[in-house]
Amino acid sequence: MSFLRFAVRRLAEMAATLLGASFVIFGALYLAPGNPASFLLGGRSASQEALQAINEHYHLDDPFAVRYLNWLGQVVQGDFGRSITYRTDVSRLLADRLPNTLMLISMALALVLVFGLLLGWVGAVRGGKADSTILVTTTVAIGTPSFVAAVLLQGLFAVRLGWFPTGGAGEGFASMLWHLTLPAIALALYLIGMLARVTRASMLEVLGQEHVTVARSRGVSARQVIRRHVFRNSLGTVLTTGGLIVSTLLVCTILVESAFSVGGIGQLLELSTTTKDFPTVQAISLIMVALFMTVNLVVDLLHPLVDPRVTLGPAKKAS
Repeated sequence: MSFLRFAVRRLAEMAATLLGASFVIFGALYLAPGNPASFLLGGRSASQEALQAINEHYHLDDPFAVRYLNWLGQVVQGDFGRSITYRTDVSRLLADRLPNTLMLISMALALVLVFGLLLGWVGAVRGGKADSTILVTTTVAIGTPSFVAAVLLQGLFAVRLGWFPTGGAGEGFASMLWHLTLPAIALALYLIGMLARVTRASMLEVLGQEHVTVARSRGVSARQVIRRHVFRNSLGTVLTTGGLIVSTLLVCTILVESAFSVGGIGQLLELSTTTKDFPTVQAISLIMVALFMTVNLVVDLLHPLVDPRVTLGPAKKAS
């Protein structure tokens, strides 16, 4: 299968999966107990006419299929509806808060890639005390949940030492870097430990393979052997963790944003869920699913380019 055909096929699969996910997201929220009309009334009693007016305004009396198709048609056009809680367009809410979340995830992802790959490399190549220290450090990192790391970092570096602000996202690039440093570290800590372990294990496996021994016997320098034959060949295994890393970042950002009052879409999702703001929850959930699928698509497309041993399309059955 050619690479172009493989890419088109993966795009079609992603579109079909995203369509299925949109149906599940829309249907699941309407199966949840309670309804938006009761929230809008704030627990107050209302006349039958008032309830009917609310249902007609938000199309709550329409059949499920009609509501889903209307919602999907609007989403395709970039219209996610109107927030029940904030009484404004969901698109405007997302536009105000999405930059904070993207900045936070970008900073956390940069920390994960730099320190995860570096620690894995050093542990596999150096061995000895360096490897033991890295194993202990990454074990502690993996065993520390993001919300625990957020509380510890906030208490030590923001409250006690006063080096960083206790919350908020700041305004302007430099201010955002300062405000989001602690949240990014809290978000990245677990994934740094996980990526370091995966990188270390993958490099150790490649180090024992025959082509590495042959390269060494031909007089290739140790640095070139590690860089060209070991690290490059282990990238395929490391790359497959990309989807898991991003999905973990998306999930954990809800907790970290709430702990630091970052004002991103993770914190907005938490608030909207508790108030049954269905349009906002549906929009954020769909965006998170789309981001996760996009990252997996990129990983699938990069994997054959990084590792030539990977075949495009389904594996052929042995005759």
